[in-house]
Amino acid sequence: MIDPSFFDEGALVAVLTTQPLDRALDYKAPEGGCHLGAFVEVPLGPRKVLGVVWGPGKGDYDYAKVRSVLRVLDVAPMRSEMRRFLEKAAAYTLTPMPAMLRLATRAPGLGDPPSMRKVYRRGPDEPDRMTDARRRVLEFLAEYGDLSFTLKELAGLSGVTSSVIKGLVKQGAVAEEDSPRDLPFAPLDPNLPGKELTEDQDRAATHVAEAVRAGTYGTTLLRGVTGSGKTEVYLEAVAACLSAGRQALVLLPEIALTAEFLKRVEVRFGARPAEWHSGATMTERRRIWRMIGQGQAQLVIGARSALFLPYQNLGLIVVDEEHDTSYKQEDGVLYNARDMAVLRASLLGAQVVLSSATPSLESWANAESGKYTRLDLEARFGPAVLPTMKTIDMRAETLPSDRWVSDTLKRAVDQRLEAGEQAMLFLNRRGYAPITLCRACGHQVGCDQCDARMVEHRFLKRLMCHQCGETKPMPAVCPSCGAEDRMAPVGPGVERLGEEAVKLFPDARVAVLSSDMYGSARALKAEIEGIAAGGADVVIGTQLVAKGHNFPNLTLVGVIDADLGLQGSDLRAAERTFQLMRQVAGRAGRAEKPGTAMLQTFQPEHPVIRAILAGDEEGFWRAEAAEREAAGVPPYGRMAGIILSGPDAAQVFDAANALARNAVPLARVGAQVFGPAPAPIARIRGRHRVRLLVKAGKGVALQSAIAQWVSQLRLKGDMRLAVDIDPQSFY
Repeated sequence: MIDPSFFDEGALVAVLTTQPLDRALDYKAPEGGCHLGAFVEVPLGPRKVLGVVWGPGKGDYDYAKVRSVLRVLDVAPMRSEMRRFLEKAAAYTLTPMPAMLRLATRAPGLGDPPSMRKVYRRGPDEPDRMTDARRRVLEFLAEYGDLSFTLKELAGLSGVTSSVIKGLVKQGAVAEEDSPRDLPFAPLDPNLPGKELTEDQDRAATHVAEAVRAGTYGTTLLRGVTGSGKTEVYLEAVAACLSAGRQALVLLPEIALTAEFLKRVEVRFGARPAEWHSGATMTERRRIWRMIGQGQAQLVIGARSALFLPYQNLGLIVVDEEHDTSYKQEDGVLYNARDMAVLRASLLGAQVVLSSATPSLESWANAESGKYTRLDLEARFGPAVLPTMKTIDMRAETLPSDRWVSDTLKRAVDQRLEAGEQAMLFLNRRGYAPITLCRACGHQVGCDQCDARMVEHRFLKRLMCHQCGETKPMPAVCPSCGAEDRMAPVGPGVERLGEEAVKLFPDARVAVLSSDMYGSARALKAEIEGIAAGGADVVIGTQLVAKGHNFPNLTLVGVIDADLGLQGSDLRAAERTFQLMRQVAGRAGRAEKPGTAMLQTFQPEHPVIRAILAGDEEGFWRAEAAEREAAGVPPYGRMAGIILSGPDAAQVFDAANALARNAVPLARVGAQVFGPAPAPIARIRGRHRVRLLVKAGKGVALQSAIAQWVSQLRLKGDMRLAVDIDPQSFY
């Protein structure tokens, strides 16, 4: 019987490459044949490119002209589950398959031979002359039998210099050998004791652990108030997964969260897991990719892209802070890692745990409808209690124009500092000031490449565009009217708030936490660790500080502008403001000392602000759900964003109008088209952007209709079209 998963030498195979082509290409299987899913190197024109054997070839090309696969790479073949996942993700997001394959091969040097390093063990001979240093080396190696060590390890553990070991190598007393650098990760022990759990935690942990042990698909929404110990609950699910011999993945929304979390994992399981994110070195990324494919990495802690790694037996995916917007990739392949985690688990027979203190309305609705199991943790862990929530009505405060911390909030911070406690001032604006304005003519400095105001970053001494990253020096002369020394910052960013805090609290140690103020992820993690250990009295932060950090001595959170997210036409504005305020407030009082959260607002009567104060989360979700359902928008309807962009504004608008006029495929399924209109940020990186919105009923097969619709358009020149299914932002 012919094995359909193996192709003999010369057989036609379809190879999907990472190149921007519209189909897989036929090649002849190489000498020795190849397996279905094998990673291969194939010729494409004059180049050699990476590809995966996707199935049998079509045979619609002259066999004599078909080229052969050059070689099969020495890595585990892509599993059928992974191929199905990429195909389904591509179909859902309307992404070309080569782009999906690039997501799944984001490790350098996959085609390289295994990287080697020198290791040392006991050799067969004796040295011609014994010294004390040589004796220490040989006795150490004898004690450890057949184990080998790197030069640095052996020298350090024996207390000798490397030259002593090199001398023993020359005499045959120590053997020098090549060993692969990509070594398996240390085994994790799921049987080590975890923390003692409360009754609520134990109930939830037992449920998710039993679900994992069942080996079937299911999704659980783990909703717990901030500080309730959700992490300890899902670590018990990880333990059950490891005990069953399967791999586990924990997704975190922010790289700065990994340092504290990795320590907790190491204590719980006795070894460090694999860590996958943009801060990992290229060498480490290759090692992780290979070891996961060989089943030699049991647990991966990672950012959203870790979802596309080649797991051999994935049994559990945890999405921590599942509501976080950073799980949505907004460029390249437009996907939501939370939704893709559920898709991948359903194909694997794996469990998903969505963990959050403030779930997304999508997850809340899925739990309400019975699609997801819901588990609640209502109390904080140990002696900690939920913070007291208060508002400061800014209409009753009299502040000079260059101040943003109210007198009421200042007094509250002073009280905490006198008690030796920490306070946090939260403002969700990076940089020093959001606008730089000429006081002579009113000109606002904008980006040359985008329709966006440039943000002053005083620590960089430059203006920066937060859309494209373009920077320019601070102008001394107005670019519009030429007036000198009339450029002024307008409005606060965290850097400016930091300056104000230094003046208001001169004896306090002030730390400003913002992702763009640190040169590397490691530097940012080190700063957060220092603050948690008491290295600052007043912490100034953006939304970065809202994401799961634990500052034991922090007892006051002051939100400078609680109204900031309530403006605009984003359908999720209320939801995001509610989530952000509750998350930020949750940083206070996470240990023995009670905490307080104070929200500065000009709209204390706003329904969202009132819901935050009341703590009536279920009431808020029900009201928000009713509004969305009445409007027929997600999660009770379907939406897609279409963005056309190009260097010529008129050409882009013409194409968008042509699309809008020929929307018959959408009309057939009852979908509506809104637009075209200039995108809220109408130009980014010199490209003009026009947006259309598509709205449809919940059960509509929207992707196929959109694919048929946009296929009518022939893009000219440098024009591009992007389809965003389930858009999270509308910029």
